[in-house]
Amino acid sequence: MSELPSTWTLPHTARSVSTARRLAQAAVAGWGMNDDAADSVLLVVSELVTNAVEHALPPLTLHLGRPDEDGTMTIAVTDGGPATETGAWISTCTPDEHGRGTSIIDYIATNHGTTTNTNTTTHWATLPTT
Repeated sequence: MSELPSTWTLPHTARSVSTARRLAQAAVAGWGMNDDAADSVLLVVSELVTNAVEHALPPLTLHLGRPDEDGTMTIAVTDGGPATETGAWISTCTPDEHGRGTSIIDYIATNHGTTTNTNTTTHWATLPTT
């Protein structure tokens, strides 16, 4: 995984998805990414944070790795591991709006996976930046 210089701990609420997008947008703008790469970063950030809020326990931490010389960057979301109940806001979504996140990340990312430790789970994705 690339160096992770930008790290934010977010509340475990639905609002954290838009907060994470704003933070990521500011970071990638500062790194001078092209629009397509920046849009991909924002989409993956949204999917990973949404999944953490819906399916995992707090805390919730977003990590953005600075783009590497090889033209990739890593996005990671660390949470408190799987929840036994889904997030309270999930009921506002229709069933056909669920289950697309992994497929989206499969399509956009060059690589992605999950790392599990005793009290945390990190979902990460590596994306092209060019």
